[in-house]
Amino acid sequence: MEEKELMQEEDSIIVLTDENGVDTEFEYLDCIEYAGKEYLALLPTEEGCNEIVLLEVEPVDEENENYLAIEDEATLEAVYAIFKDRYKDILTFED
Repeated sequence: MEEKELMQEEDSIIVLTDENGVDTEFEYLDCIEYAGKEYLALLPTEEGCNEIVLLEVEPVDEENENYLAIEDEATLEAVYAIFKDRYKDILTFED
């Protein structure tokens, strides 16, 4: 694997820390804009876990941001629909 490819692969892994201080690794899939906000589509790197995680991006300041669960069901469905449409030729989705 070339160095550029390896760097891109490493850049696609992000580690998020929950409110209990537990770190979880995710593969970054996409950033989706919807209704003036940004949402991340992530895939846990844990073996056997293939459920897409969608999180709202909440800017804290110019360098930091928080990632929040999407509380509004309609927003969650809309963001997931955008994600599914973008990846319909790449991923198989179970409804």
